[in-house]
Amino acid sequence: MSTASLGTALVTGASSGIGATYADRLAKRGYDLVLVARDATRLQALADRLAEETGVKVSVLPADLTDRADVRNVEKRLREDTAISLLVNNAGIGPKGKLVDDDIDYLETMIELNVVAANRLAIAAAQAFAGRGRGAIVNIASVVAYIPERFNGTYSATKAFVLNLTQAIHSEVAEKGVRVQAVMPGLTRTEIFERVGRSFDDLPPSMVMDVNDMVDAALSGFDQGELITIPSLPDRGDLDAATAARFALGPNLSRDKPAARYGVVNAG
Repeated sequence: MSTASLGTALVTGASSGIGATYADRLAKRGYDLVLVARDATRLQALADRLAEETGVKVSVLPADLTDRADVRNVEKRLREDTAISLLVNNAGIGPKGKLVDDDIDYLETMIELNVVAANRLAIAAAQAFAGRGRGAIVNIASVVAYIPERFNGTYSATKAFVLNLTQAIHSEVAEKGVRVQAVMPGLTRTEIFERVGRSFDDLPPSMVMDVNDMVDAALSGFDQGELITIPSLPDRGDLDAATAARFALGPNLSRDKPAARYGVVNAG
């Protein structure tokens, strides 16, 4: 793909961490950028730096994606700006601790950002891109979608939502020229822990990936056409086996009678 044909990438949560790293890498690939985040000052500083270093066009769209009016402003840009060819749906927040100890209002805010906003923007992009016959959506999920028993339940549920949404969108838009990818990071060294009063120093270093490595691996997965990318997974066959096992359940997920093992003899 030539630089001229790349178009514009809209990146949410772009002021720091994974989003800022994606912005850097995509600018170096030749994408123009629309950067979305709450912190307008930090966002503008990043935009100015990337424009100077790479020569691409970078605009900022300050937005609080827990505010539904702001989400609709970003949606409007996705739908109306026909230069946008890539959405990196990254904005999100993490948990403060265990579910039973967490602030329920904070958890509701998490759902507003990680689910409601992510859902609306992904669907808006899917509809817009399908109509144009081109485009790509990168949804940032998390490996905790696969291991909810080991992490905050609300957070892992939000990331399972993002994973399921990505797979479902792919099934509808793949034949319409739209690429979709779910990126499933493990622990990644960003500010997300600091923002909820935690520290990576409390975790085994062997479990925490540098954000640059994570994004570079995710982009390699994107280039390889992966629907689901787990940057730390050594053997792709493990994921393929898990997917095959899930599909094997299909024929028995909905039947007219309960399974015999339940001993229901008069089921209508």
